[in-house]
Amino acid sequence: MDKNLLVDFGKRIKALREAKGLKQREMADIMGLQLRQYQRYEYGEIGVPFEVLNFFADFFGVTADYLLGREE
Repeated sequence: MDKNLLVDFGKRIKALREAKGLKQREMADIMGLQLRQYQRYEYGEIGVPFEVLNFFADFFGVTADYLLGREE
């Protein structure tokens, strides 16, 4: 997977998380993840499974295309 895509995805979920006033720890808790696992998504270190992409889109009220940088 393209590293730039992962980094851009991470930047988008970070901005959306901060807009909701949530800390990384809170987001990890909401998702039932360990903090480090959530951070790896946000830092663009690992690819995102379909189920996680769907969760982010629903939770933040955006499209998967937005999260993937296919639309603004």
